[in-house]
Amino acid sequence: MAIFGKRVFDICFSVFFLILGSPLYFLLFLLVKLTSKGPAIYKSLRMGQNGKLIWCWKFRTMIIDADQKLAILLEKNPEMRKEWKAFHKLKNDPRLTKIGIFLRKTSLDELPQFWNVLKGDISIVGPRPIDIRKPENAREEIRSKYHERTEKILSIRPGITCLWQIKGRNHLTFEQRAALEEEYVNTRNFWLDLKIICKTVYIVLFPKGAY
Repeated sequence: MAIFGKRVFDICFSVFFLILGSPLYFLLFLLVKLTSKGPAIYKSLRMGQNGKLIWCWKFRTMIIDADQKLAILLEKNPEMRKEWKAFHKLKNDPRLTKIGIFLRKTSLDELPQFWNVLKGDISIVGPRPIDIRKPENAREEIRSKYHERTEKILSIRPGITCLWQIKGRNHLTFEQRAALEEEYVNTRNFWLDLKIICKTVYIVLFPKGAY
């Protein structure tokens, strides 16, 4: 897909969705705000195209001290530590709020990222941007996860949805996800993007493999 055509599609799709989905945004904002302490919107530092650091926005799904609690959980629980190392996720994450469990399962927590698409930080479809824990060592942090795939995956804009989200989601190990990210970079085109978007909508309506 031509870069210009993909960008035009991203802008048109995002504007349409943000306008059409504004009542849903308002409802989810209120649900998050009223059911747990802390802000309704959470931002996380991630790595974008060519190593650029970007802030990605989400509806908050966890308690406000989630990062600190994760370190304690992994230190005290070997099984959780093993699961985190393989998947970078915890299936039964005690840090999730009640509404957060629902948002994660349906992927509705990702909706604020359409603003990131409008800004040009990310695309509708592309490799998922990885959280950055230490900005000063961001490149090394990403390379420790993607290894030889790093430069290829970072060569294009990351996305709200991606190939691995329609091929197993969180049932896949991080290594399997990275392989699918590389596959997308090698084979991307308009029809593949359209297929991923359509299947993502189906997954949101009939969630499976998300936590």
